[in-house]
Amino acid sequence: MYVFAHFFYYVSSNNSYAAQTVFASYSDRAIHFMELPGDIPNSELHFFIKQRRAKHFGWLSGAGIYHGELNFGAQHSSTSGDENFVENKGFFDYSKLGESGIKPRSFALSEFHFLLLIRDKIKVVNRISQQIVEELIVDNTPETSKGTIGLCSDASTGLFYAYDENSIFQISSSDEGRDMWQVYLDMKEYAAALSHCRNSFQRDQVYLVQADAAFTAKEYYIAASFYAKMNYILSFEEISLKFISAGEQDALRTFLLRRLDNLTKDDKMQITMISTWATELYLDKINRLLLEDGTGTASNNVADSKDSEYGSIVNEFRAFLSDSKDVLDEATTMRLLESYGRVDELVYFAGLKEQYEIVVHHYIQQGEARKALEVLQRHNVLVDLVYRFAPDLIMLDAYETVESWMMARNKLNPGKLIPAMMRYVSEPHAKNETHEVIKYLEFCVKDLNNEDPGVHNLLLSLYAKKEDESQLLQFLDTKFGKGQTNGPEFFYDPKYALRLCLQEKRMRACVRIYSMMSMHEEAVALALTVDLELAKAEADKVEDDEELRKKLWLKVAKHVIEQEKGVKRENIKKAIEFLSETNNLLKIEDILPFFPDFVLIDDFKEEICKSLKDYDSQIEQLKQEMDDATRGADNIRSDIGALAQRYTVIDREEECGVCKRKILTAGGLHQVGRSYTSVGHMAPFYVFPCGHAFHANCLIGHVTRCSSQAQAERILDLQKRLSLMNRKAAKDNGGSMNGESIMSATPIDKLRSQLDDAVASECPFCGDLMIKEISLPFILPEESDEKASWEIKPQATAQKILPMTMSI
Repeated sequence: MYVFAHFFYYVSSNNSYAAQTVFASYSDRAIHFMELPGDIPNSELHFFIKQRRAKHFGWLSGAGIYHGELNFGAQHSSTSGDENFVENKGFFDYSKLGESGIKPRSFALSEFHFLLLIRDKIKVVNRISQQIVEELIVDNTPETSKGTIGLCSDASTGLFYAYDENSIFQISSSDEGRDMWQVYLDMKEYAAALSHCRNSFQRDQVYLVQADAAFTAKEYYIAASFYAKMNYILSFEEISLKFISAGEQDALRTFLLRRLDNLTKDDKMQITMISTWATELYLDKINRLLLEDGTGTASNNVADSKDSEYGSIVNEFRAFLSDSKDVLDEATTMRLLESYGRVDELVYFAGLKEQYEIVVHHYIQQGEARKALEVLQRHNVLVDLVYRFAPDLIMLDAYETVESWMMARNKLNPGKLIPAMMRYVSEPHAKNETHEVIKYLEFCVKDLNNEDPGVHNLLLSLYAKKEDESQLLQFLDTKFGKGQTNGPEFFYDPKYALRLCLQEKRMRACVRIYSMMSMHEEAVALALTVDLELAKAEADKVEDDEELRKKLWLKVAKHVIEQEKGVKRENIKKAIEFLSETNNLLKIEDILPFFPDFVLIDDFKEEICKSLKDYDSQIEQLKQEMDDATRGADNIRSDIGALAQRYTVIDREEECGVCKRKILTAGGLHQVGRSYTSVGHMAPFYVFPCGHAFHANCLIGHVTRCSSQAQAERILDLQKRLSLMNRKAAKDNGGSMNGESIMSATPIDKLRSQLDDAVASECPFCGDLMIKEISLPFILPEESDEKASWEIKPQATAQKILPMTMSI
């Protein structure tokens, strides 16, 4: 008998599809089926359902149980174009049950097992390993029972039932998948075994079997990866010894690296130790490669070996150093790199750890100044390293070093670079070579406006050593500090500059420095030994001291005369012509003592006559000035006489500017001051050219109030003294007090003149006194009470609000 099976399926969310509609799509297709030989009276098809979806199936046939997993989510096209959703197909043969010729009467399907009913026994078979794991005997107590009829399952509760005519037996399972990891492991299906592991110990068992299998097959790298995943079964030391015993250093390194990946951040000590060991294994591997290739003495240049195993392992090692820089002990790692002679890696690791001193020192030893400068230019490098390596770098490559300094601008202190520049200066250089130190110092002084005296002194010293003196003179003439408040015009030390220029015999520069130090006599004396025109220019620089200027020109004249002694008349004429260059500061009589005694007067005749004419014109000019002074004195005398006779006309209605009473008031109506004498019946008064008139006492009172305290006290003192002297004079004259006697008293006139100058030097309404009153407040402090009395204060009584209505 042949049994044919064909599975039809559909997946749709539309419930309106009818069965014939679904099957109709298969009417034109070839029918595919699976033939299972054998005869069985009760064939059964069961599904294991989880989360309302069939996961796998089992079909009880005459030959055995055909089973497989269902995957409706994926579409696997067969050669015929039909879809096949059965995966991991399998077949269980009844011969494995140990029951010869007896086929199961019924069966049930769980997640991992078959439950087979044979007579009154239920055999539980593992679906994966196809091994019998348990055998249950059904006790049919009633005698009339014909035995167990069949098995069934409840997908919702996961329970199984065996039933006969009279009874139902419940079969329950408890955690049937707990040993499935071991089942898969025995079958060497390691991925499935790992997926069914419940704890770390079970996973270690799986890893151990895989690792041992790979180790036995001498696949040491694979074994190292699996050993690294283990945590409990084998210790770290045991695994390490396995690889050491086998002589597999590379696999051991792989094991260590994988073990590092599996450690947590809390295992700091273990991470550091393993990383250090891995570092040593890397170094050992690199050295072995060098020895095997016969390149033990070769350079460590990785770029030349990129395609070789050596290059790849070095790159891998550098990547490891970069990843582990935070966990590796710095001192230990550097000692390892140094002991293995891996200088490039030592420098690389030092850069990772920001030990830039080692990096820069290495590049300098290799003569790679540009790389060293690139390191020093990083933003996190201390500026002290720049100062420390400056002497070596400037000697190695002055151009690149100076360019780097100039790029740093104000980040560097040029004063701290002076030792390096001094070292560079001390070495000989070609004449046509650009002096890099001078270039940098000029940049500091001109572009950065550096004021460090050391920098200026060094630049001046370098200028002084150059054969061309023009740059030195230009530097001395440039006042770099000019325009600064309370600052020097130059920042170099003039005494040092003078000593240096004298030492280098730069005499023109010495003359400039003497002049800057206001040592004009020394400047002229030194200039006479260099250039006569330079001496003249220095003598002309003194403008505020006529006597010193004349003295300097006399020095120049003496030098000219002494210089022209060789030939007689022609040279004397040249010396005399020199007088015209002094702008009449020197006369012939000033330079005559410098000529020899035997010189004939004829040689000076013209100049002496010219000098006499100048004196004659000066005498005439003095006479004219004296005549002008005499005429001026006569004019002053006449003006004084006219002033004594000066008068003005007063209107009888003219009022006093202070009290507003009439000026021509009778003495009885206005009290006469004790320091004045009344004129007839009138009180004394002042009249100013502007037309304002004041009574004497009113004017004194007004000026006293408006003047400063010291001036007011002086006016009152003069008035008091004048009053006392008037009383004394009146008493001496026997009480007869007339105008003539008082006016004739010289001391009284002097006091009255002083009082007049104090109070009547100018009109109080038109002069400075009125201008000063502009700044005075309208209300004086002493008038505060008066001001307060005018304030309007609100009434204390409450205001009443009257109701108001409006009609529109």
